[in-house]
Amino acid sequence: MSEIAPAEPWRIREVGAPDEEDGALLQGESIFALANGHIGMRANLEEPHPGGMPGTFLNSLYEERDLEYPEEGFGFPEVTQTIVNGPNGKRISLEVGGEPFDLRTGEVRRHERVLDLRAGTLVREVEWVSPAGVPVSLRTERLVSFPRPSVAAIRYTVRADARLRVNSDLVVDEDLPPPREDDPRASAILQDPFAPVSHDDDVLIHRTRRSGLLVAAAVTHTGAEGSVTTEPDLIRWTATGEGEITFDKFLAYRWDGALPAPGRDEVLADRDAAARDGFDTLLAEQRAYLDDFWEGADVEVDGDPEIQQAVRFGLFHVLQAGAQAGPHPIPAKGLTGNGYDGHTLWDTESFVLRMLTYTHPGCVGPALRWRHSTLGAARERARQLGMDGAAFPWRTITGPECSGYWPAGTAALHVNADIADAVLRYHAATGDDDFMREAGDEILTDTARLWQSVAYFDDDGTAHIAGVTGPDEYTALMDDNIYTNLMAQRNLRALGPDRLADCLSIPYDKGRGVHEQAAGFTRLPEWDFTAGHEFPLMLHHHYLNLYRKQVVKQADLVLAMVVRGDAFTLEEKRRNFAYYEARTVRDSSLSAPIQAVMAAELGHLSLAHDYLAEAALLDLRRGGESGGDGLHIAACAGAWIALVMGFGGMRDHDGELSFGPRLAPRLRRLAFRLRWRGTRLRITLTRDSVTYAADGDDITFRHEGREVTVRGGEEVTYAVDPIEDVPAPDSPRPPQHHTIAA
Repeated sequence: MSEIAPAEPWRIREVGAPDEEDGALLQGESIFALANGHIGMRANLEEPHPGGMPGTFLNSLYEERDLEYPEEGFGFPEVTQTIVNGPNGKRISLEVGGEPFDLRTGEVRRHERVLDLRAGTLVREVEWVSPAGVPVSLRTERLVSFPRPSVAAIRYTVRADARLRVNSDLVVDEDLPPPREDDPRASAILQDPFAPVSHDDDVLIHRTRRSGLLVAAAVTHTGAEGSVTTEPDLIRWTATGEGEITFDKFLAYRWDGALPAPGRDEVLADRDAAARDGFDTLLAEQRAYLDDFWEGADVEVDGDPEIQQAVRFGLFHVLQAGAQAGPHPIPAKGLTGNGYDGHTLWDTESFVLRMLTYTHPGCVGPALRWRHSTLGAARERARQLGMDGAAFPWRTITGPECSGYWPAGTAALHVNADIADAVLRYHAATGDDDFMREAGDEILTDTARLWQSVAYFDDDGTAHIAGVTGPDEYTALMDDNIYTNLMAQRNLRALGPDRLADCLSIPYDKGRGVHEQAAGFTRLPEWDFTAGHEFPLMLHHHYLNLYRKQVVKQADLVLAMVVRGDAFTLEEKRRNFAYYEARTVRDSSLSAPIQAVMAAELGHLSLAHDYLAEAALLDLRRGGESGGDGLHIAACAGAWIALVMGFGGMRDHDGELSFGPRLAPRLRRLAFRLRWRGTRLRITLTRDSVTYAADGDDITFRHEGREVTVRGGEEVTYAVDPIEDVPAPDSPRPPQHHTIAA
């Protein structure tokens, strides 16, 4: 049985052989996955068994499938898109003295995998004794290249006092396990999505059977002599030897989508360049790329080793999901699994791009240009819905709406304001005027036109947006969701003074002294939390029951108070937070980081720390991502959000950077870096001071409400007044108290 070893600052270490029966194998395949934004490789073991959920995902390589409804309705999407398992070059089977290398047999004396966050590699080391008693030593090192987006490579070394035989494969349409039946949220699993086009000893070319996307995959081996056999769905390289076999395996991919020109010549050129330069060169390039990333993105946490490891783990996986060599989407699960069918959702702009804008903005412009490339489909969807402008999809891979459940999909119009907000944030942080001229302005204009066509004025001159679903998916089809209205307001004002924006309703319950998440929310029946419930509630209660009650799946009004904090007073935030804490069950991984930010702002510092731990450790804890559908990439970004926006107090309202830092009692020091218009700003927070240091041009921001300018190459330090750790308000599902390891 395997377990994640105690936290290390820059490595995630798994000790012990993963077991197919306890979920650790599936979890490890996600945790230790490697990707570069284009190619994603789940951390399947090289040998076929034991195996969990195979996965080699190529961004935007998908197959189409029909959506079926018991009752049809106008405007219901008829076809959806599902990411497919691409050509797998990870598979390497081994025979020792004629016996297969299989962890389920013989004796495993040592099994360890290490994800190195600075090297960008996965290293596996195994000491195994075969059933015949032969000791075997195996070491593999795997990378998916950031500088070469079409390339992946494996270094493989095996030693044993026996005759060795290695079969190293590039295989298409490998067998996949059946889809899960215990969770209706589970994604589709498509068997045999490819039809062969051509094959030879170097390249396999296939086409998806329905979507018609072409993919070319090439492979070669260096360092050992071997022979090649090939079939339409398989290239197999076989090597034999006595005592030791060592080789490097180079893979290259081209496909319709993120890396076009999927021809034989192009993919061979990528493969041959990598093989010619060699594995050690790929390692050096990978390290250099990541050194630059960490220089501008690292977060240092003194006093909590688990959080230190987890925030870097999160940053690394967000980079793996978002790295760009050309415009393409960032799926909700990145390329670590097939969760959500490989779709992009609103959390890309609201969580993932929020982090990347300030840590690695080179990823953000292309991601938003990809959104702009789908503007035609969004305009067509708006016309279908009887609206003006553009209605971006709730779920998609290439632009069309792929969500079959409209009350929590199409009705969640806030996704359009979320995209507009990401455009404004990116431009404010980078000053990228070319992007605005070529893409950003058009996105802002078309999303604003949507709000102008959806909103209406009542007889009193107040504007409303009716029948929408906010971030809380347990409260659907309500009027005047505050988050939606405030984000639409920002969208409209980006184009200049706007009467509609000024008149949008912001519902407030004077009797209770709180804002209503949506009009009438506080008058709904209360959910009976005394009865005891299993979570998530959606798996145990009909949505009709959830929609009718005051129960909140995830931060909604609280999210509005974080991203539009300028629209609320401090006292309003206090009352609202206490009210909605008592009704929020966090049945979404998006909730904890936002609750952490607001808890920190309001002085609930220990509560904020516990919420931070829930978000940061979600996928790393035993039983976290055990379904095999991939990591929660927005939750990975959420760890950064909770630390930087929570304890660092960073805000960016209306394009102005500001800080209100406060440190959790159990932390000694927090240091983080931001990029702002070409300047790297380093913030170091201790219990009694905060220091701002600028590397580059002068930078101006607000510290505790007052304007501060730090000259390039200089630093300024301010005292931080002690803040009382306010007790947590009541909650039906308080976060687990985070215990800091000794």
